[in-house]
Amino acid sequence: MPMSAPEIEALLRESFPTADITVQGDDGVHMAAHVVAEEFAGKNRVAQQRMVYAALKGKMDGPSGELHALALTTKAKE
Repeated sequence: MPMSAPEIEALLRESFPTADITVQGDDGVHMAAHVVAEEFAGKNRVAQQRMVYAALKGKMDGPSGELHALALTTKAKE
């Protein structure tokens, strides 16, 4: 079953409780997320994106297939 934007945001919020998070998309399959988090400080973009994928707990293209595509924009909070 596809995931909704609020479900994705809730998963991200568990790992990044003080982050500024915006999730967009309405088809439940192709979504976009913008995450600005203190946890990203000192990490390059690849490391930041890996942290986001880890926060999604296997929902990306895993056996569940709940989230097919997620366009990510990540940034460290200043």
